[in-house]
Amino acid sequence: MKKLFFVFIISLIILTPIKSYGARASIALGENSKASILIEANTNAVIFANNENKRMPIASMTKIMLLNLCFEAVDGNELSLDEEITVSKTASGMGGSQVFLEANCKYLAKDLIKSIIIASANDASVAMAERLFSSEADCVQAMNDKCREWGLNDTLFSNCTGLPKPTQYSSAYDVAIMLSKLIRHKQYFEYSSIWMDEISHGKDRVTGLTNTNKLVRFYEGCDGGKTGFTQESGFCLAATAKRGGLRLISVVINASDSKGRFADVSNMFDYGFENFTNKMVVDSSKPLDVTVKIEKSKKSSINVAPKENVFIFCERTNKDKITIDFEPYEIKAPISCGDVVGKLKVFKNSVEFKSVDVISLEDVLEKTYFDYIKDIGKSWL
Repeated sequence: MKKLFFVFIISLIILTPIKSYGARASIALGENSKASILIEANTNAVIFANNENKRMPIASMTKIMLLNLCFEAVDGNELSLDEEITVSKTASGMGGSQVFLEANCKYLAKDLIKSIIIASANDASVAMAERLFSSEADCVQAMNDKCREWGLNDTLFSNCTGLPKPTQYSSAYDVAIMLSKLIRHKQYFEYSSIWMDEISHGKDRVTGLTNTNKLVRFYEGCDGGKTGFTQESGFCLAATAKRGGLRLISVVINASDSKGRFADVSNMFDYGFENFTNKMVVDSSKPLDVTVKIEKSKKSSINVAPKENVFIFCERTNKDKITIDFEPYEIKAPISCGDVVGKLKVFKNSVEFKSVDVISLEDVLEKTYFDYIKDIGKSWL
């Protein structure tokens, strides 16, 4: 089988914490917080970290895991965002951050989820926990089960709100992974970037919502995240931002004040966007300049393209060689547009980085008896 190779130069991927700050050496990253981390959202590659595995209270960042369970239920058709949920007296009586839900009243699931994301509402959190798992205790069990599934070894939940409890903790690294999972649910972004909104309680009563994550308004590219604060946890923030093809996640725990947590996350984002990039090495929107032959086909060759894009996360300055190997399959007509006809493999330093399917961009019919007669006639001529 003939293989086709494409070679070009690209920056080297970084998978370890970076302690030299290059162009931003004058800024001490995470200086206002006791624990912090900056990762690339797609690969979870760590760019910067300080005390990232230290177990600490995380306050309302706990709700990131609850939101993961909410959107998993939506994706699994176990919950409709338009479903009406009756709020219990227990849920409506939660203290701390709340949107003042009325007991025994019905609210749309999307309004409760919106209240959790934007306003960090404890009452809405317990209402959703009770809807999904019948009780907050059962929801907490599911949250801890998800931690074990994801390998989050430095996290233990005791409630779904983040209200103080001695047996509850997490780490900057674990929170970053939770957020990286959450942002894979595209519907999350329908709420997370909202700056101001409101929730209706009926009878002409509404509660205004203002996003506790101020970076969605004041930092270019920030479109999601979760704040947290208790006396035990200090000021916390997990946030995500995207510029171009690069999406970053930053987490800080126990900042000295609210201004400090936003400054730490902003500085880490600045450092990441200035010094790193996601370079596209395979573009699914462009047909490949290769020939794929189809046996028993009316056409001698067809147009093909990669099924998905391939990005390599890398430092902007370092250079490395990337090789792309295309291997066509032995295919017989008929085939349909979208059928897999080969494999594209991306190599970095002769080590396979990722492989993607190559698909047909057109339908191809099988030769008929009369097509073969025509071919014979052409050969005589």
